[in-house]
Parts: sequence; structure tokens; C-alpha cells
Amino acid sequence: MFFEGSEKKAEIIIDAQQLSLLQDFNDDFWSKMVEQCQAKILSSVVNQSCRAFLLSESSLFVWQDRLVILTCGNTRLVNAVEYFVKQVPAAAILQVIYQRKNEYFAYAQPTNFIDDVKQLKRYTDGKAYRFGEMYSHHNYLFHSLHPYQAAKDDITYELLAYQISEDASEHLTREGLDVAEIREYFQFDKWLQGFELDDFAFEPFGYSLNAIKDDDYLTIHVTPQAHSSYVSFESSLNLIELAPTILQILNPVSFDIVTFNEMKFAASTEKFLPKHYILKDRVESDLDNGYKVNFANYLKPQNEVRQPRRLDLKGENYEL
Repeated sequence: MFFEGSEKKAEIIIDAQQLSLLQDFNDDFWSKMVEQCQAKILSSVVNQSCRAFLLSESSLFVWQDRLVILTCGNTRLVNAVEYFVKQVPAAAILQVIYQRKNEYFAYAQPTNFIDDVKQLKRYTDGKAYRFGEMYSHHNYLFHSLHPYQAAKDDITYELLAYQISEDASEHLTREGLDVAEIREYFQFDKWLQGFELDDFAFEPFGYSLNAIKDDDYLTIHVTPQAHSSYVSFESSLNLIELAPTILQILNPVSFDIVTFNEMKFAASTEKFLPKHYILKDRVESDLDNGYKVNFANYLKPQNEVRQPRRLDLKGENYEL
């Protein structure tokens, strides 16, 4: 069994003087929006600043002036973006940012990044980039050309772990593993104190978590299958500083870090990242919308000789 854990991500920023995403849109609206990409809302938590929806495929976060939605599997996130922009006055939309990461099973996706950009350009012109090499880890990004400038303190982090250790994979695919055991495994009590948590353990395995505290948020999505394992972290918390804890738990073969407006990226990664990981690729750009984006791919050298993996040729979608 395989599952595409790699997410598609969209952030939409609106003019809070015209609309409030927390006050002017009810649960029925968000449910219909999520349904456009073949996902559904499982649960939600809310505080004065943010509402976080846990989805059957990843997460949706809503603040007064913006939303962030991530979906995995074979979802068509671009359809949810299209639904939103068709329901909201164009003048109220300040920025649309859309990302797709490299995928394990790209051949099984209903669209690719260019297909999605063509759909988005029906509603807004924009620029598109690829951070990273085509043949390796990379992250596609599209942003609209609205005259918007991000605040310097609008800082977010993504940490994407690939091929987690055999021990981590075996632990996270244990039969009957529940959310309490997964929380303990990730040591959330040490680094998520004061956060309200909302999480779900999927059958036969897989795990998602949303956590909010005031304006801060964190979402984690775990695809633990041994041959296509992937664990993603997206947060306003500094995931570079938290990386030693995360990497010690998962011990992945490789990982990516993507940041928006982390101005001390090089110094921070040099200080906090374990030295046994080698920097394989680094890309940096100052976008027209005011965001400084950094992308870096790290790899743990493999010195052992391994046997090839025999592929399962049963069914229609073969693993690679």
C-alpha cells in the first residue's frame, strides 16, 4: 500500500477592512470549499485568533485576514482555491500563493503544477518558480501579482522529512497505535506547551495534528509507510531551532526546509542543524510580494550496500 504524503499548499490573504474570514464565513462555507478538492473536515479547534480544521487529507487554518490550506494524496487543491476566489470580491483578495512539492507518485496525480497554474491564471496573473533541481527535491511556487507587500514579521517554516528511519516507520505503523502514544513519541509535552491540540490517527496508519496558541500554529502530517515515508511540519514556530528534536525522533535520510521571511537562514541552519546531514541544494529569492523565500535540501550520506527493491506489479497503480 502506498500513499502520496507530499502536500499541495495554498495561502490566500484578504483585506480585513472589507472582510473577516473568521466572522463572515460559516462552517458550511469551509466545508464546501474543502469538498472541492475531494477532502472533508474531520474536526476543528478555535481560539480568538485562529480556527484550525483537521481534514481527511491534511489541514485548513483560518485567521481574520488569511487562510492556509494543505492537502495530500490525489486531491485537487487548486479547485478549492478556485471556489474561494469565485465567492469573494476580487478587490478583497490581496495575495494568492500556491505551492506543490516534489511527489513520490507524480504519475498518479490528476494534475501537475503547470495544469494548476493555468487554472489559477483564469482569475489572477502571477509569477511561478521552481526552488530546487528538477531531478531532485524541489518546491514549485506561484504567487499573484497583486500590489501586496508582506510584513517582515510574517515568518513561517516548513520542515519536510523523507525516508524516516526503519525504527520510526515500524513504531508509527504499529497496529492499534493511538493519538496518545503518537503524542508521546513526538514529545509534544516538551515543545508544544500551552497549545490546543487536535489530532487523528488514521487506519491502517497515518497521523495528522493541528495545534494553535494565540496567532501561532503548527500542523504535522505523517505518512509512515516504509518505502514512501514522509512527515511534514508547517508552522509559525521556528522549525529550524526545533529541527534537532524532530530529526532525532525521525532520523530521515533527507529533509527539506522552506522558510518565508527567515532573514537569518544561513546562520540559523548552521547553528541548529545536525552536522551529519550534508547541504545538497540551497535556493533563495526575494519575491515581488515582499517574502524572502529560502529552500534547502539536506541529505544523510548512505555508505552501506543495499539490495534493490522488488516492485509490486499488482493492481493498476504500480509503486516506483
